[in-house]
Amino acid sequence: MQQTDHDAERSRIRHRVHELAPWFHNLDLKGVPTAPDHFLGDYPRFKWQRFAHAVPEDLSGRSVLDIGCNAGFYAMEMKRRGAERVLGVDDSEAYLEQARFATRTAGLDVEFRRLSVYDVARIGERFDLVIFMGVLYHLRHPLLALDLIHEHVARDLLLFQSMQRGSRSVTPMKADYRFDDEAPFEHPDFPAMHFIEQSYAGDPTNWWIPNRAAVEAMLRSAGFAIVEHPEEEVYLCRRQPPGAAVR
Repeated sequence: MQQTDHDAERSRIRHRVHELAPWFHNLDLKGVPTAPDHFLGDYPRFKWQRFAHAVPEDLSGRSVLDIGCNAGFYAMEMKRRGAERVLGVDDSEAYLEQARFATRTAGLDVEFRRLSVYDVARIGERFDLVIFMGVLYHLRHPLLALDLIHEHVARDLLLFQSMQRGSRSVTPMKADYRFDDEAPFEHPDFPAMHFIEQSYAGDPTNWWIPNRAAVEAMLRSAGFAIVEHPEEEVYLCRRQPPGAAVR
């Protein structure tokens, strides 16, 4: 049987997907999945479906920066929502090569650069929406990263996600405590970061895993007001001016 043009294209895509493996994002590239056996399932699509409603459906005229873009799933979704400019950055050339191939295959105009979150000042522009998903716990200096995002690239919205462990409840804390008052540190809801000295889930780049209270406190401390908490680990935030009280 003669191979159709469609079959030939899918064969070429499947071959390139295999060459670029392993993939962490399971993307559908014209019917070819990039990670069909992902240990989390259809990731990150199933997670995105839980909080997609929190992101504006129409991003026409807006700019988006995806920090730690991996293979480009979220960058592609923002372009599909009409974003005028989408820039994805990652410090892994392997992921960027996947992302460039995926967006070309999907016919989406997305720019990608190799860049660490600690170097975002080099971009030299601010974005209407900054995506910072699944990166915080891979950083040795997580609060510095949030500070740099606020100072240099965020103009308005921040879409944030982090793995969390420990208590998922939040109890309001006092503004200050006496030096000899150790009780707050025994409370499971006190903001806390778990430090991973060696490896977690087989990944030596998992450094800091916060509880929910720590996530929210860090976002406020960096100057981001929480607008919505649409999914257990996901927050939509709004950048506040430097020096503004954030609650």
